[in-house]
Parts: sequence; C-alpha cells; structure tokens
Amino acid sequence: MNKKIHTEAVDQLFEAILSLHSKEECYTFFEDVCTINELLSLSQRFEVAKMLREKKTYLEISEKTGASTATISRVNRSLSYGNDGYEMVFQRMEQENG
Repeated sequence: MNKKIHTEAVDQLFEAILSLHSKEECYTFFEDVCTINELLSLSQRFEVAKMLREKKTYLEISEKTGASTATISRVNRSLSYGNDGYEMVFQRMEQENG
C-alpha cells in the first residue's frame, strides 16, 4: 500500500464510500465530491482496465473510450505492477453477476 495516500483524511473518505448502499447513493455522493470530468476520468480508466483485461488493443481501447495512449499505458502498468485492486474488483463483479 502506498504510504503517501494512507492518511486519516483518505481513511475517512473510504469510510464514507463504504457507507453507500446503492448505485443511486453513489451518484449522489460522487457528484458532490468530484467534478464531472474527474468522475468521467475515473470511469474511463475503469473501462480501459476492463478492455485491457479482455486483451483489446490500444487502438480498440482508444477508439471506444477516447483514452489517450498515455492513459491506457498508465492503466496497463497498474494492472501489471500495481496492487491488484482492479483484479480484485473484477473478480468480485464476476462472482456477483455470475
């Protein structure tokens, strides 16, 4: 875990996120916390990660998501060398959607 982000303020933010009960509550909270562009950037990275996991090419990903090759590369590094956060979430989503 990156010690730079492990702060009391980040802990409180994550506790707030964990208190949300529905997708609608997520929309309500994140629309207040993030700008539209920040939220769209996060969702774009998540879509890029999903497509990389599906072995799509950078060109396919860029065309579908509008992500730059720099963003795709950054997400790819996270998938390859990160903390496996994307993989953890994808596996849980697959289990839930069965």
